[in-house]
Amino acid sequence: MKIISYNVNGIRAAFSKNLDEWLKITNPDLVSFQELKAMQEQIDIKTFESLGYQSFWFPAERKGYSGVGIASKAKPKAVVYGMGIDKYDSEGRVIRTDFADFSTISVYVPSASNIERLDFKMEFCYDFMNHIKELRKEIPRLIISGDFNICHEAIDIHDPIRLKNVSGFLPIEREWMSLFMSECKLLDSFRIFNDQPENYTWWSYRQNARARNKGWRLDYHFVADILEERLQNSLILKDAVHSDHCPILLEI
Repeated sequence: MKIISYNVNGIRAAFSKNLDEWLKITNPDLVSFQELKAMQEQIDIKTFESLGYQSFWFPAERKGYSGVGIASKAKPKAVVYGMGIDKYDSEGRVIRTDFADFSTISVYVPSASNIERLDFKMEFCYDFMNHIKELRKEIPRLIISGDFNICHEAIDIHDPIRLKNVSGFLPIEREWMSLFMSECKLLDSFRIFNDQPENYTWWSYRQNARARNKGWRLDYHFVADILEERLQNSLILKDAVHSDHCPILLEI
C-alpha cells in the first residue's frame, strides 16, 4: 500500500500545476492533504473520482485558509472530522479515515508567526497528543500523516544554529515532538530508512531556497510502533513541485 501526504498550499493552485496528472502517474492508494485553502464546493471532486478515489474534505470556516482532506481508493468504513474541539475544528486541522485493520489521520499543525499563535500551536499540539493517546487504545494500527510545522532534530533543518530561536525549531516544539512520539508510541517512518542530513520537505519561496536546498523537514508519516514490521519504505518526493512543500511517501 502506498500512502502519500502532501501540503499542497492551495489545492486549486496545485491542480493548476497538473497535480491530477502527477497523481495518475504516482498512483498512491491513499493521499492525505493539508492546507487546502478551499471550501468544499471549490474542490474538484470529479477529477478525484475519475482517478478512482473517494475523497473526504474538512475545510476551515475561514475562506482561503488551512483545511485537510483524504482521498482513498478503498472505501473507509468511517470518516471522522475534527477532534471535537471547536477552536481547532473551525480551522480544519484533523480528519481520520477508518479501514478494516488500520486508520489514517491527516493533520495540519498550526504555524506560529507571533507569540499568541505559538501559544495556540502548543495548545493544539498537547490536545492532539492527548487525542491520539486515547485513540490508540481503540485503534492500535494508526498512521498519522501531515505537516507538523516542526523540525524534530538538528538534522531536519538546514541551519540549526541560526534558526534555533525561530518557530518550527524552538526547543518547546522539539520537546513536544519527542514526547508525542514517546507517549503515543509512534515511529518517525522516514528516519527508520534514512539517517542522512539535507532531506527536507519545505523550502521558502525566497532567496532561491529550494534550488539551494535550504529547507526544513516539516512533514511526517508517524506510524504506530505495532506496524514497524510492515513498513517497506518511506521517501521524500522532492521532485514534485506543486507547492512550497513536497509530498512524502509511505509504503506499508
